[in-house]
Amino acid sequence: MGREYESLEELRRKKKLLKTEINDLENLLTFKNTKESLSAFTNGLTDQYLQEKVDDDGDEKVVLRKDVIAKQITSEIKDAFISKNTAMGIASSAFKGGAGDALIKLAITAFVGNYAKKNLTSSSWKKKILGAALIYLAPIALKFVRKKLENYQKNKSVSSMEQLI
Repeated sequence: MGREYESLEELRRKKKLLKTEINDLENLLTFKNTKESLSAFTNGLTDQYLQEKVDDDGDEKVVLRKDVIAKQITSEIKDAFISKNTAMGIASSAFKGGAGDALIKLAITAFVGNYAKKNLTSSSWKKKILGAALIYLAPIALKFVRKKLENYQKNKSVSSMEQLI
């Protein structure tokens, strides 16, 4: 069942090693070092977004790196709009007469993205929350408004058709 040890000293060394390993795991699980614990749980995914800072009292704390997050979001938005498919879509819609609609969508997206980025880098926590909410809620709100406008336009055209008949 168990391994036989040659000496009592070997058994004590093994016990000491196991105790230090258990203490390291406990420290990791109790978030004594928050950045290291999150890194272990997420397999290093959060490393680029977190930074350890020492505050005025000398305590270490983990803060979000808003500059990295904002830069990544803006680069993703840029890549999505500068892609070849988007350029081809704008060109084809220009021939169909819908270029204005596509340009309005691009302008709104750029405006909301820049406003959210500016709010995320602000020092006010209210503006940071507003910036994060814009990133997550603006696309949902824009889809909702677009659907309502399409329904309104459809109803308006049906009512005008009824008046003609």
